[in-house]
Amino acid sequence: MSKILLFAGTTEGRHVAEFLNRYGLPAVVCTATEYGKCQIPSGGMLDVRSERLSAEEMARLMLEHEISLVIDATHPYAVLVSENIQSACEQTGTEYLRLLRPAEKVGEESIVVDSVEEAVEWLKHSEDRVLVTTGSKELAAFTAVPDYQNRLFARVLPTPGVVARCAELGFDAGHLIAMQGPFSLELNLAILRQTGAKILVTKESGKNGGFEEKAEAAREAGARLLVIGRPPESLQQKDKAARGYSEGEVCALLAERYGISVRQEVTIAGIGMGQPDNMTAEVQKAILRADVLIGAERILKAAKELLGEENRTPCFDAYQPEAIREFLDAHPEYEHAVLLQSGDTGFFSGAKRLFQILSGREIHVLPGISSVVYLCAKLRISWEDVCLLSMHGRKANGTDAVRHHRRTFLLLGTKGGAAAFCGELCRYGLGQVKVTIGEHLSYPEERIVTGTAEELVGQTFETLCVILAENPAPVSRETAGLPDEAFVRGKVPMTKREVRAVSLSYLGLQEDSVAWDVGAGTGSVSVEMALHAWNGWVYAVEQKEEGIELICANALKNGCANLTPVSGRAPEALQKLPAPTHVFVGGSGGALEQILRTALEKNPRVRVVVNAISLETIAEAARCLRQLPFEEPEIVCLRADRSKVLGNSHLMLGMNPVYIFAATGGGYHEQE
Repeated sequence: MSKILLFAGTTEGRHVAEFLNRYGLPAVVCTATEYGKCQIPSGGMLDVRSERLSAEEMARLMLEHEISLVIDATHPYAVLVSENIQSACEQTGTEYLRLLRPAEKVGEESIVVDSVEEAVEWLKHSEDRVLVTTGSKELAAFTAVPDYQNRLFARVLPTPGVVARCAELGFDAGHLIAMQGPFSLELNLAILRQTGAKILVTKESGKNGGFEEKAEAAREAGARLLVIGRPPESLQQKDKAARGYSEGEVCALLAERYGISVRQEVTIAGIGMGQPDNMTAEVQKAILRADVLIGAERILKAAKELLGEENRTPCFDAYQPEAIREFLDAHPEYEHAVLLQSGDTGFFSGAKRLFQILSGREIHVLPGISSVVYLCAKLRISWEDVCLLSMHGRKANGTDAVRHHRRTFLLLGTKGGAAAFCGELCRYGLGQVKVTIGEHLSYPEERIVTGTAEELVGQTFETLCVILAENPAPVSRETAGLPDEAFVRGKVPMTKREVRAVSLSYLGLQEDSVAWDVGAGTGSVSVEMALHAWNGWVYAVEQKEEGIELICANALKNGCANLTPVSGRAPEALQKLPAPTHVFVGGSGGALEQILRTALEKNPRVRVVVNAISLETIAEAARCLRQLPFEEPEIVCLRADRSKVLGNSHLMLGMNPVYIFAATGGGYHEQE
């Protein structure tokens, strides 16, 4: 197999070297410094060297080792080195690939110059302290800045030679920061504050070069960012290969050219509450052996604390499954990817969606300690009887859960959500329920507060928090057909108990259904729908103002926080509503066909129940269900008699017969 020559002067170059070594591809790897050489895995199929070469020396090396492919992974600012590599490739007729890290966006508030010399000229007109992070190679130019020995602080590599050269330039120990990166946002911020620097000088070194962390630290510290822009490298290059490939594209090209089958192993790991001590040993081990860590920024921060500042494991800030898949597809060099989830992978996490998105890859799942387990342990109570809900990025009827369960646990994620939830409990008659709210669980600033909903409603809590509500007197779930006395009555017609029970039986609601009650009247059917679909939502559409008031009163009386009154006339009022899974039509106002068409447009498989009393409505319902795309309907004529006491006797009095039509969308449209 012919050899590859890799010039590895960047983090990306090191990753490619590891890829070559992992798959046994013979290569000569050149670094400019001994320190750079130490970062490359030695042994195997790699011949690692540390030396600065001229174009002629590069050409001799290519011929001597019969190099067939040269990969230029030098720093974006090492223009002269790249020119020498290209020249040597032209002399020897060797294929050239440029690995060029993507540029980072520079903020409008930053000062951008084209060279070190321009940066020095700009600094001559300032009296502020300066943190220079461009390395030791060009540090001599900054000695032209007036009073540089007192104003400038230089961050350089911690090698004896570098430190000695900086000392010769006049940088004493108090103004020299000899450290090896990568540098986190927190470390950059600490250095800026410690030195009092109001200007941070950097090159636009890309994500792997830590540009983002430096820019954010400067913003937080109130310092200005002086950016030395990238040289116009692409203007000097002639073809697509020279214009640059990403790290992932280079590795993918190598895999295809040399017949390498790269199969990514993905571990989805729950990190618990966030503190490293809170992670399981299995999860810690996975993080330590990962080729790349993927997760939301706050979760990656916890992993970085475990790894330490010296660790160079690349991280990708993402939590959307599609973005994660695109990243992994673009980076086949990462064989062991660890996707970090907060808490436990099986407790309201994104793991379920990731299983679908990442199908075809080898996936391992490592559980973590969930917030419900942690909080209940803190409170010294068991959690096997807890009702678990999440209101973080989703809808959930927490009030109904508290009403019907002895213990309810909720994840919250909206600003003011905890106080708002306590307020909702109070509105629905649950103000005396015991509520425990947990913030920053497992962290030094952990806060756990307990009180009644009434006591906590006026307090302020973190956006991300958890709640454990304990109801000593939960009520059992109601069966279909609540007594008519359960509702506030008015002059608006109300569907009787017997009709409600049969109609709801045919409607077939699920606990998470999204339902419409059209012509809701007093809201008696709406309330029963909301009680059945307790983790869904019900929209009660009514055009009469008195009816809307009665719906609100009955929702409060029966604890239906998942019932929304909608004032308006159907079908116009239905246009803004979400797609229904179920629709009950108790009153159509002569617009039955338009109501059913609107429901079908939003959900072709909608389940509908229509109640009809008048002969005209019965005929209209039969026609609509025959002509619109519904499956064969079920039709029931319900006649109920109720007893009435007359002296010592009970007389049975008949109620008006009601026709109940039930059908599911998805049938064939019958032509007229």
